[in-house]
Amino acid sequence: MTKHCAEIFKGIAMIFMAMLFFSCKDDYKRVGDEAKKEIFPQGVAENFVLTYTEMPDKLSSEEAGSSKILAVISGPIRNDFENLEFPHQTFPEGLLVEIFNEKNEKTTIEADYGIYYAATTIIDLQGNVVIKGHDGKKLEAPQLYYDRENEWAFTQEKFKFTNPEDGTVMDGEGMDIKKDLTFLNAHKTYGLMLIKEDKND
Repeated sequence: MTKHCAEIFKGIAMIFMAMLFFSCKDDYKRVGDEAKKEIFPQGVAENFVLTYTEMPDKLSSEEAGSSKILAVISGPIRNDFENLEFPHQTFPEGLLVEIFNEKNEKTTIEADYGIYYAATTIIDLQGNVVIKGHDGKKLEAPQLYYDRENEWAFTQEKFKFTNPEDGTVMDGEGMDIKKDLTFLNAHKTYGLMLIKEDKND
C-alpha cells in the first residue's frame, strides 16, 4: 500500500510540475539589440534599371539637346530606404553597374549584394565582385567600395588583378583603382605573379 501511495504522489508531482512549466509567462523586457524594430523599404523595384545621365551644356527652355549616359545600375531587386535618416538602397539579389567614359567605353562591375548610400554616393559591393574594363582587364575581390562621384574603387580585402595587355596576374591585399582599371595602387602583393615573357628575349 505504501509503494502504491508513493507512485500516486510521484504522478501528482509530475503533473503539477508540468502545469507550472506550461503556465509560465515570459515577462522578460527586451532592450538594446533584442528590441530592434524591423525596418521596411518605402518601395521595392523588381528587374530595375537606373540610368544616370548629364547634359553636356546648359539648355534654354526651348532648346533640344542630348544627354550623356554616365552609368547604368540594374538588377533583380532594389529596396528603397531613401526616407530614413541615413538614406540608402539595397540590392539583395545582386547588381550590375555599367560605367561609361568620355569615349563611351564601358566598364562593368558585378556583385552578389550591394548597398548604395545616396548621401556619400558610395556603393558597398559584396560577394564575388568583378570589375571588367573595356580593354579586357579584370579585378576580382570578395568586397569592394565604389565611389561614384570620384570614379574610384577601393578595398582592404584580398584581390586578383588580370591584365591581358601584358599577360600579368597579380594577387594582393588592399588596393585603390580608377574606374576604368588604368591605375592600380596595391597595398600589399604576394603569391604568384605571372609575367608574360617577350618572345624576342
